[in-house]
Amino acid sequence: MGQWERFLEPYRQAVDELKIKFKGMRAQYEIENTNSPIEFVTGRVKPIASIYDKTLEKGIAFEPSTRLVHELQDIAGLRIMCQFVDDIETVVELLRNRHDIKVVEERDYISHEKPSGYRSYHMIVEYPVQTLHGKIHILVEIQIRTLAMNFWASIEHSLNYKYKGLFPEEIKNRLQSAAEAAFRLDEEMSLIRDEIQEAQKYFSENKESGNVNFSTNTNESRSKHS
Repeated sequence: MGQWERFLEPYRQAVDELKIKFKGMRAQYEIENTNSPIEFVTGRVKPIASIYDKTLEKGIAFEPSTRLVHELQDIAGLRIMCQFVDDIETVVELLRNRHDIKVVEERDYISHEKPSGYRSYHMIVEYPVQTLHGKIHILVEIQIRTLAMNFWASIEHSLNYKYKGLFPEEIKNRLQSAAEAAFRLDEEMSLIRDEIQEAQKYFSENKESGNVNFSTNTNESRSKHS
């Protein structure tokens, strides 16, 4: 096993363990028949090519080292998706109160969005991983955002890769407008949160019992077009 494989393995372990734990939190809400602030969780370890690009950007040696660990705090990354903006604060509090992670840093890009329009809540946490050689602490970046924020961020990331950060003015302006539109969507959905969650609960309960009936709208649609 090469040096990079050895170096990155604890990061993979941290991501895998935290994904299971956060998904378990969602399952506990479901068992208690309570609306979960967590919609779903994803995670990844930064590819070696991306690590190389970051070392060039920061002017540090491209090799596993203590400096690399502290300079690149997002080698291990998780994203927690929420349905509503208010859920983000709930998730942040849940993470602050956990005993298996230590919050190192927080960055609120929701109340203070980036000039591009990017919104998300970032937390850098320290997580202990048990290895064959003992316990080590891994830095993990956790991004908490709504589905609308994540859609915008995914598009912006793809465009940023294409234009290397140098967006044409029209694209930049449209991205900023889209970010505002996405946030307005989140705000509107928050205003009818209770109705949405009640409808989702009703649909889920009836789906499980086999009582969901799709025939009414279908028949109405057919009669309109006949």
